[in-house]
Amino acid sequence: MSMFSCSQIQPMVQVPKIGLHGQVLEKTLKEKAVIVLGATGTGKTKLSIDLAKKFCGEIINSDKIQIHEGLDIVTNKVTKEESCGIPHHLLSVIEPNVDFNVTDFCTLATLSMQSITENEKVPIIVGGSNSFIEALVDYHENMSQPRYEFCCLWVDVAIPILNSTLSDRVDQMLGKGLVDEVRALFDPNVDYSKGVYRSIGVPELDQYFRVEKLLDDQSRVKILEEAVNEIKFNTHKLAIRQKEKIQQFKDVKKWKIHELDATEAHQGKGKEAIDAWQKLVMDPSLKIVDDFLNNNVDT
Repeated sequence: MSMFSCSQIQPMVQVPKIGLHGQVLEKTLKEKAVIVLGATGTGKTKLSIDLAKKFCGEIINSDKIQIHEGLDIVTNKVTKEESCGIPHHLLSVIEPNVDFNVTDFCTLATLSMQSITENEKVPIIVGGSNSFIEALVDYHENMSQPRYEFCCLWVDVAIPILNSTLSDRVDQMLGKGLVDEVRALFDPNVDYSKGVYRSIGVPELDQYFRVEKLLDDQSRVKILEEAVNEIKFNTHKLAIRQKEKIQQFKDVKKWKIHELDATEAHQGKGKEAIDAWQKLVMDPSLKIVDDFLNNNVDT
């Protein structure tokens, strides 16, 4: 494998513009971007950062909740340490109570892509909001002269195994201070259909915050357990919807998507999990993206 590196980066390829009679009129630049798809908790963020380190990439967040400021624990935003110095765009850039729609995303994501490619870096778009990704791809594909071509990777995990991962992640969030983080933002008159307040983990705690000071310890614990179980249930439902949407991209929209089964990596522990991730997700992804950027295959 040739393995594309930062020093070799050439993100733009020449694409001829053809006239009515088949003559080449001019050459235009078509640039490349990578999209990392997957349900919540599958490892999209980890893969995107590893790819960015290898291929001189910068990451564009496409999670509609993480775009908003605040609730870093609840929304599971990448930490400074986890980001490994890789620039992240569209992360915590919108005020918590401000609505942000697909049109807004397409505009800002396109500007970010242009900025990244102008600096001869590779845009890597990652996040769980598939409606945003779909709109962005459609927007560029419907241009008379599309500027970008996309390579789509799908980190997939079998639902029963993923459910276990997600339940564990909610418990970890609780240990990091999820309840206190949401309590600090709690407003009894807030609209849970807007901004960051739509995030799973916020409306589920509403009842608990309203009554916690009125209850004894035992009752308070019970109400909180019910809220946590609802958070886990709604997270599981979200993962199923996300997986179904990506499958539609393949089956209905006929996107070419490279599926990477990370189930074994999620089942394993310690070195076993690390080795499975490297073999089943990381190594194939490196080869796919390397071929894409080097025009070795029709990716």
